[in-house]
Amino acid sequence: MFTGIIEDVGSIKGIIHIENGLKLTVSSKIAKELKLGDSVAVNGACLTVTEKSFDALSVDVSFETINRTNLGSLNINEKVNLERALKLSDRLDGHIVLGHVDTQAVIRNIEKSGDFYILSLNIDDYTFDHSVEKGSIAVDGISLTIAKLERTYLDVAVIPFTLEHTNLKYKRVGDRVNIEVDIIGKYVEKFTKKSGGLTEEFLKLHGFA
Repeated sequence: MFTGIIEDVGSIKGIIHIENGLKLTVSSKIAKELKLGDSVAVNGACLTVTEKSFDALSVDVSFETINRTNLGSLNINEKVNLERALKLSDRLDGHIVLGHVDTQAVIRNIEKSGDFYILSLNIDDYTFDHSVEKGSIAVDGISLTIAKLERTYLDVAVIPFTLEHTNLKYKRVGDRVNIEVDIIGKYVEKFTKKSGGLTEEFLKLHGFA
């Protein structure tokens, strides 16, 4: 489990094709804090540390993860967001991020607005159906708040600190980013579908009315 608060921006230093996947080596200052078998989020995808040194770590990326994320299209020296798994004693500064990427989005625009930046993303139906304005969303593992939501796109406001300390600093229009929608929305959808919809009877049964 993660929070969406990026700890470091690493650089891809090695890409090796293995059977049904990839082995990525990433240079990072947090490598020294990790041990073999630890979980680490790379652009929001939860992976396992399989090798490490003082300033680099390696992770294996499965075929399924390659299909769902942008990790399969990474190049040498490309920047990736990194976050270590959450400790139960830590503050939850962002929101609950599982590291299970749902889908991808395409950057449609990045525009400065006063002291902030507006990041606009072209989204698919899944992202729209599981998102709400002012709700949380993880973009390449970054916990952000949806400022505007339309059927085909959404906007998030990015503060200068976040732009400077994540891989958003290096992104351009047309780049693909990983999306994980808020886990709460997934459970709400499942429970309401199972019950036949969000009815008055459902709300009464569960103590909401």
